[in-house]
Amino acid sequence: MTVWRTNRVVAESLFFQPVVAAHITKLACERPDLVGRSLSQWDCTELAYRVVADGLVDAISPQTIRRILEASKLKPWRHHMWLTPKHPRDTEFYRRVNDVIDWYTRPLADNEVVLCVDEKTSLQPRPRVHPTKPAQPGNRPALVEHEYARAGALQLFAAFDTRTGLVYGQCSERKRQAEFIAFLARVEEQVGPAIDVIHIVCDNLRMHSGKQVQAWLKNHPRFHFHFTPVHCSWMNQVEQWFSILQRKRFRIADFASKSDLRTKLEQFIQQWNQHAHPFNWSTKSVAKVMADAELKSAA
Repeated sequence: MTVWRTNRVVAESLFFQPVVAAHITKLACERPDLVGRSLSQWDCTELAYRVVADGLVDAISPQTIRRILEASKLKPWRHHMWLTPKHPRDTEFYRRVNDVIDWYTRPLADNEVVLCVDEKTSLQPRPRVHPTKPAQPGNRPALVEHEYARAGALQLFAAFDTRTGLVYGQCSERKRQAEFIAFLARVEEQVGPAIDVIHIVCDNLRMHSGKQVQAWLKNHPRFHFHFTPVHCSWMNQVEQWFSILQRKRFRIADFASKSDLRTKLEQFIQQWNQHAHPFNWSTKSVAKVMADAELKSAA
């Protein structure tokens, strides 16, 4: 198969001047906007249009474009997200990474817990204009009305226990330091008195470290905060739980009201806690992720 494709590309290169293949490859390696095409990414059809417009050929098919690109292993219609780090991955960065991983993996004393905390924001009820219909026999899927009404939004504050998988949650209308403090107070009530050290792993949002929060923490010595490095939200285990929540509860957003949404979220957390389980984190798995990140940064 590879030989056949190679021969076909060679045959097409003989049919078209070599400069055509070179021009196609060059275009595929450039942003369309920079060469006068209002596109986010190239595809084979658009490249074919452009080559004809440039006067290199009278006609060329998208299939031929694809085969020419395959010879160079080019797929300009694909993309991956990446982020230029604003903070260097220096000694301090890895110290904070190792600090968080240590809290995830080391044996804990009987009097301490590690909770991963974050917020899932702008959860909308989206009540449907017509009721959602369940799946039926005969390969008939559930039917969801396309149109929905707007009914505001809620913010979900959640804490994930790294050793048991238990989740503490609270919904609020807004997301400020005041609401965050109210959530911490609720966590303090729900965590038994035998636990006198509550480690909180969270990101670097101002809401988690503002003056109001700092003043509250002075009077609540059970809490000890540990911050993940900048742009390392993947290190917060509650994000894994949020992905489960999104998949199982919000794939179809259809709640009668914010009150209904709040009730259903509390029910989901309660039912999760009946079969709660932790996530399998280890120093070895994190080391692999960090090594992969270093390679991508170098590239």
